[in-house]
Amino acid sequence: MHEGPVARITSGDAETPSDGKGDGAASADRVVRDREVRNTLGIELYQVVVRVGWLFKTETIIMPAVLDTVVDSGLLRGLLPVLNRGGQSVPPLFSAGFVSRRPVKKWLLVGTSLAMAACFALLAVVWNLLQGSPGRLAVAFLVLYGAFAACNGLNQLVAAALQGKLIPPGHRGRAMLVSTVVGSVLAIAAALLLLRPWLAEANGFPKIFAATAFFFALAAAVPLLLDEPPDEPSDSGATTGTTAGGSPVRRGAGDAGPGASRRWRDVLTDDPALVRVSLVAACFSAVIIMFPHYQAFARDRLGTLPASLVTWVVVQNLATGVASLVAGPLSDRRGTKVVLVGLVACSALTPLAVTALSLLPSAVAARWFWLVYVPLGLNPVSLKVFTNYALELAPRQADHATYVSIVGAALAAPFVASPFVGLAVDALGFRLVFVTGALVILAGAIVARGLPEPRWH
Repeated sequence: MHEGPVARITSGDAETPSDGKGDGAASADRVVRDREVRNTLGIELYQVVVRVGWLFKTETIIMPAVLDTVVDSGLLRGLLPVLNRGGQSVPPLFSAGFVSRRPVKKWLLVGTSLAMAACFALLAVVWNLLQGSPGRLAVAFLVLYGAFAACNGLNQLVAAALQGKLIPPGHRGRAMLVSTVVGSVLAIAAALLLLRPWLAEANGFPKIFAATAFFFALAAAVPLLLDEPPDEPSDSGATTGTTAGGSPVRRGAGDAGPGASRRWRDVLTDDPALVRVSLVAACFSAVIIMFPHYQAFARDRLGTLPASLVTWVVVQNLATGVASLVAGPLSDRRGTKVVLVGLVACSALTPLAVTALSLLPSAVAARWFWLVYVPLGLNPVSLKVFTNYALELAPRQADHATYVSIVGAALAAPFVASPFVGLAVDALGFRLVFVTGALVILAGAIVARGLPEPRWH
């Protein structure tokens, strides 16, 4: 059983009862509260800057459109989710132990952010050099896209471990709300001011890549503001306490201290709830497998123009901000499970909306195609909620990175089928593929209903 927060605060090496008695207790309490406020604001600021940078490389819209500009192929388009989720999931699975053992993790966040920026800075240069050779440019784009995905996967693992260390479970929904809403507003402004004119240019993609690199590099400076106390190893034994950030830590007899992480095989064997949420994540991955094909469907079947991309980006970011207004406070008050179930179920609306629009006349469907990106805006929020659920499910801080990496790997596992989904789109048409994907996502929502709520257990 997962234990709730205990009335004890850890600050450095000393543990003081949080009953407010005595100057020492009050002083320690203030130190912990001030540190939590500062770190929460720092993590929120980091996520805001990254979100603005992410706008210029939106996975559902911009990246597929970039590849289609070079080579219009369902097979190559189907490789994007493979590279995306494979890079984001496989490297973290084998790096979780290393991240857990680092006593101070913010420097890893700086390094991975700079690596993400370097990938897009290099892409901006390569795009100009290889424009006359579509085949070589497509290969270079896919290679750099895969490298970025690996850097991004490590970045998200480190960010999740830092969040689990520095922000208590009951405050993570608020952090998600603030970062997503503010990030969405700024991203929409950037789309209207910068992305719209750049997409209208004949060779505007290098500017888009350079802007992405700039914001990721800017985000790399934010972790320097964090007040992260170093992890300190402790003796094994049946003790329970809280981390410096306020997160509950449980250690059973025979466990290593919080500096030692368990192997992912052992974790899966010991925790059936982790196996169930991994199955839910695998079903949810159908959302990501299908998203490169939505803009291709609108272009090929409905005749939409490139200017529509900006409208879809704005709608998706607006939907993400609105969804976080509900999901953030609800997860803090009611727990993460109920939010996860709702988000997964609602995500099935995207392929169903595309299928419904395909039954209408092309002109009408093109005019209303922006509706597809309303439920698709739930995707970033859903991925954050999967991460928050994995963090809460982990019984010890040392297991945070392992739990998050396992759920990430489950999201990636079905992506081996993504190129075949692209081939199926070319051979069988969009409609059958989208309906099948919606059924898989709904199956995941049904499985999610049987998950425990770790905060109350």
